[in-house]
Amino acid sequence: MADVDLSQLRALAAVVDEGSFDAAAAALHLTPSAVSQRIKALEQSAGRVLVRRTKPTEATEAGHAYLRLARQVEALVQDVRVEADPDEQRLPTIPLAVNGDSLATWVLPALASLTGSAYFDVRREDEGRTAELLRSGTVMAAVTSDAAPVQGCRSSRLGTMRYRPMASPAFAATWFADGVDTASLAVAPVVVFDRNDDLQDAYLRQRSRRRLDPPRQHIPASSQFAEAIALGLGWGMLPKEQSEEREAAGRLVNVDPARHVDVTLYWQQWTLQTRALEATARAIREAAAEHLT
Repeated sequence: MADVDLSQLRALAAVVDEGSFDAAAAALHLTPSAVSQRIKALEQSAGRVLVRRTKPTEATEAGHAYLRLARQVEALVQDVRVEADPDEQRLPTIPLAVNGDSLATWVLPALASLTGSAYFDVRREDEGRTAELLRSGTVMAAVTSDAAPVQGCRSSRLGTMRYRPMASPAFAATWFADGVDTASLAVAPVVVFDRNDDLQDAYLRQRSRRRLDPPRQHIPASSQFAEAIALGLGWGMLPKEQSEEREAAGRLVNVDPARHVDVTLYWQQWTLQTRALEATARAIREAAAEHLT
C-alpha cells in the first residue's frame, strides 16, 4: 500500500457517512469535484475500487479496511489535539451501534453522562447484526450479542437482558383464555420489531417443536413496540424496563410466567485506545452493571 493521504481518508469517511459525493462535499466544505478527485486518488493508491457509486454511496469490501483506517486515524488525531490543547473545542465523535431495546432503556443515560467530552453517532441495529458494522468500519464500538471479538476488536460481557411474553389483559383474555399453548400461539397475532427480530420466534421455538407462523404486526421503534403490545395489537417479548410500569398500571400481563428468552450482550470496541472511546466503554459497562443481570 502506498502512502495514504489523511485528506483522502477523510473524504472516504464523509462519502460513506453522508451517502453521496455532494453531501460529503458540503460536510467537508469542499466542491464535489474535489471530493471526487480525492476518492479517485485514494483508489489509485489502493489499486482497487473503494466506493460503490450507488444511492446511497457505500464502501466496497476493500473500502471497509480503508474506512476503518480513516476512523482510527481521525480518532487518534483528535485525541492528540485534546492532549496537546486542553482548550480544544472540537470534541471527538464516537460512532456506535446499539440494539433498539438497550438504546431505549439503559444506554442513553450512559451516553448522557459523557456530555461535553464527546459526540455520538449512534446506529440502531439488532444486537445480532451490530458486529457487522464493526467489521465494515462503520462504527468503532457496539453493543452486540456476538461474544467472539471481531478482528481488531476486544470483547467484554455486559450482562443479560431477560425478555418475557407480554400482552394486554384484554388480548390475553381473548387469545389465551385457556392458557398459552401451541394451538393458541399459532393463531394469536404477535408484534415484532422488524424482519430481523428473532425474539418472538425464539420463544415460539421453546413452545413448539414445529414452526409456528402467527399473524405479525411490525412496529420498528422500541418505545412504540411496547406501547403497541399494551394497546392490544398482539403479544410480544419485552424486558422489564419496558414492561414494569405498564404492568403496575394494569396495562400488561405476563402470559407465560414460566418462560422467558435471555439475550447476553457484549461490548466490542476497536483495540485502538483513545480517551473518548475508553470513557465511553466505562460508562457503558457501569450502566450495564446496574441494569443487566
